[in-house]
Amino acid sequence: MTAPPAWETFHESIQGVNKARNQDRCLVLGAGTAEDPLVLTVADGHGSASYPRSHLGAHFATDLFADRAREFAMSVADRDRAGWRGRLRDYARIGLPERLVRDWQGRVLGHWDRHPTPDEDPKSPGPILRLYGSTLIGAVLTPDLFVAWQLGDGELTVVDGDGEVRMPLAPVRAELGDETASLCMRHAWRSVRVHWEPLPDPERAPRLVALSTDGLSKSFVSDEGFTEFAAGLHRRLAERGVPGVAEDIPRWLAEASRHSGDDTTLVLARRPAEAATTDKATSEEAVKGRESSPVDPRIPYCEERERP
Repeated sequence: MTAPPAWETFHESIQGVNKARNQDRCLVLGAGTAEDPLVLTVADGHGSASYPRSHLGAHFATDLFADRAREFAMSVADRDRAGWRGRLRDYARIGLPERLVRDWQGRVLGHWDRHPTPDEDPKSPGPILRLYGSTLIGAVLTPDLFVAWQLGDGELTVVDGDGEVRMPLAPVRAELGDETASLCMRHAWRSVRVHWEPLPDPERAPRLVALSTDGLSKSFVSDEGFTEFAAGLHRRLAERGVPGVAEDIPRWLAEASRHSGDDTTLVLARRPAEAATTDKATSEEAVKGRESSPVDPRIPYCEERERP
């Protein structure tokens, strides 16, 4: 069986306008093969005065997710045990979120014990955890499995081979205002959303997987605008590949940050179509993309709009 083509990856984080510090963190590890699974993760520290150490909380979150996700991905290859897939799915949905939250909270409390400050003097673990509050999105990609986790706001965006954009971890009900689930919550693992997607046919695997903090989606006046952005990004990547747009993406994120005022982070993985098996439909999609791509080189909005 021919191995699927490698994933092209890119990550960038832009500090928000008038922000004293970038609270976002991101990591990309691996190649997406069975021997070297691809791990993507972003975290967004809450950043307000109530969360003065949230940049550290985001850093701890991405580091811990990368470690736990690689351990998880290595077990995907363990096919000798009966019922391995069912147990792995249960661990993805329950065990890994519990362990990740427990490890994050333990690291936070350990950091506080080593680095207390007089002006931040919580008397119990709950308020200490709050100082470091952060969201988290993470994904693991192997040749035959795609699993993702999300706690709090931000977006996991997937574009399939036919160009369809989907957001498999979007909450059933939108969160209100700036309130969001956080790793600092006592039972945070209960709020983790999980996407489990076996990939029995590599040719039907997602072509683009993107993780972004809410600084990107908030730059659009509607959910449809963000979806159009993802579709336009996919078309440009299909035409030029990641190296062809690597210089453009930071400018797009900076423009998005100007609109939202927030730190803006994007992590993406693109799975190129195999040149020998590129079919007519893929070619037609590329042509359509060239015809409909917006002229504005700053950011691939289908329509340039200001937030009200």
